[in-house]
Amino acid sequence: MNQVKLLDTTLRDGEQTQGVSYHPDEKVSLGKALLQRLNVDRIEVASARVSNGEKQAVHQLCDWAKQHNYLDRIEILGFVDGKRSVDWVVESGAQVINLLSKGSEHHCRTQLAKSPTEHLSDILACIDYATSQNLRCNLYLEDWSNGYKDNSEYVYALVTGLSHAPIEHIMLPDTLGVMTPDEVTRAITDMCQRFPTRQFDFHPHNDYGLATANAMAAVAAGASSIHCTVNCLGERAGNASLAEVAVVLKDKLGVVVQLNESEIHDISKLVENFSGKRVAANTPVVGADVFTQTAGIHADGDRKGNLYVTDLTPERFHRERRYALGKLSGKASVIKNLEALDIELDNHDIERVLARIVQLGDMKEVITPEDLPFIIADTLEAKQFNYLELLNCSITSGLDMYSTASIRLQYKDQIIKSAGSGNGGFDAFIDAMQTPLQQFKLTLPTLTDFEIRIPPGGKTNALTECFISWQCEDGQKLRTRGVHSNQVYAGVHATLRMINMLMHQHL
Repeated sequence: MNQVKLLDTTLRDGEQTQGVSYHPDEKVSLGKALLQRLNVDRIEVASARVSNGEKQAVHQLCDWAKQHNYLDRIEILGFVDGKRSVDWVVESGAQVINLLSKGSEHHCRTQLAKSPTEHLSDILACIDYATSQNLRCNLYLEDWSNGYKDNSEYVYALVTGLSHAPIEHIMLPDTLGVMTPDEVTRAITDMCQRFPTRQFDFHPHNDYGLATANAMAAVAAGASSIHCTVNCLGERAGNASLAEVAVVLKDKLGVVVQLNESEIHDISKLVENFSGKRVAANTPVVGADVFTQTAGIHADGDRKGNLYVTDLTPERFHRERRYALGKLSGKASVIKNLEALDIELDNHDIERVLARIVQLGDMKEVITPEDLPFIIADTLEAKQFNYLELLNCSITSGLDMYSTASIRLQYKDQIIKSAGSGNGGFDAFIDAMQTPLQQFKLTLPTLTDFEIRIPPGGKTNALTECFISWQCEDGQKLRTRGVHSNQVYAGVHATLRMINMLMHQHL
């Protein structure tokens, strides 16, 4: 079977995303995760001469990589600028430089104001100096896609002129993301046939949404490496998605890819947090909803024989399949969620719960599996999930003052009172809940995400939905929802839902 290597450039090209700038410690942490946990073949981590902070991060990452035998997999973009980029790379402790040359005659003459012969001479001089400093060299042909289309003879002459240079990979970028799969197939097939001793990388961009398809075409045509980024980060519409490319090459082309799939989702979340760029819920492989079945007929088919299951299973990525609850749900959707919660209901009660779910769905309510126990309790008039009831809550806040919260709770026939303070109303409520939690020997989980929103077109008095994600000490993840016209109290209700779930599990 053919094997293709992946170069991840999240830390270099991905940082060209508008608004993304990694702190040196974040860059080091991501580099370690990409190499050690995800097992990416190569990573491009920086551009030479950018800043002292960039140099510090690369030096720190290279020191770690040297100790753990990853140094040969770290690469840095350099420029054809005499000795300056080479010296920067050497001083950073790296061993591989990816020189950025002009793959388009138009770029060569307009941007550099040089002839192709002059540019070739500069490249060769730069490579000579790099090898004298014990660096390994790769070469980018910037804007190769347009350069090949406009004047392929320029590209041929440039590669031919470098035939004796110690270049390991010639990198062919679709810099502006303008190619189609057919164009990629023709161009890379041509390059591979003309220069059979060369290893060609393909560097796609996603301006037309074709980056993954173009990566497939490049591999089929003979490219030995594909460049990607986590979460499609990159300039404009971004680069090819590492997750999509890795999975598609393996499943659709039968290509061997040495990537640890079980870490893909976690690394995606790490990049999301460090970059500040949210991943859409329907993003393939890593999106929050991509392993969620919504239609009741799909849940029914899976329950009866996994009729809607493909090779793209959530278990590959250390994730779980979920069945959404809403107006499109069927009985099988409810049953699947009940099984996950280890709850048993008779058919009559299931029908009543389903009717309530559909009713909420018609009202555009967002229903999560974690809401199901409360829907059951409400529908069946049972109290098993309403252990702790908030009778009264008073929260006060002031400018440049700590907020305070006074609460009154009921547990069975017992009234519990408590008070707390904090940096804001919600923080004060959490502080006030510490005493009741201690009484029940419960530990408040770590809050990992907090989201507030109102319906589209809502006004200032609209209902507010608050979604809170929690991480329990045993690794369990919970996501609870609260609804209230006051944002703070929406968070209060979401927190009480989480506490009642814990009480149901532990009391």
